[in-house]
Amino acid sequence: MNTPIIIFNRIDVRMQSGIDIIDISSELQKLIKKSNIVNGTLNATVIGSTCSITTIEFEPGVVEDLKQAINRLAPPGMEYEHEKAWHDGNGHSHVQAALLGPSIVLPIKDSKLSLGTWQQVVAINHDNRTRNRIIEVSLIGTSGT
Repeated sequence: MNTPIIIFNRIDVRMQSGIDIIDISSELQKLIKKSNIVNGTLNATVIGSTCSITTIEFEPGVVEDLKQAINRLAPPGMEYEHEKAWHDGNGHSHVQAALLGPSIVLPIKDSKLSLGTWQQVVAINHDNRTRNRIIEVSLIGTSGT
């Protein structure tokens, strides 16, 4: 019987203002390889209330389509209660991030993320300023031995 492995790690990402979408798939895969986990689960959570994580096909057309869709859901420039209190212009950023969510759980199979051929994991900054983002990653699974 294999003993379960639990590993905690993190990825640090520098993100530009506005809707900035960065592919973090290769960084997550590096953590899996380093962990020696063959089968299990990867949990990734971005720290902060104006950033989110999801999967998309990371190609320019889809990236632009997603940016436009996010801005249609919670447009910048609207009146937000958050801005009445804080006057920081990022009420839309909080709403956008909440709609997409701060975390993702993905299967690990044969030491690789189980993703579709055209599916990548992305972090999305919604804030109206450049941010350094921390993505906490938990790997839970078993080795091949």
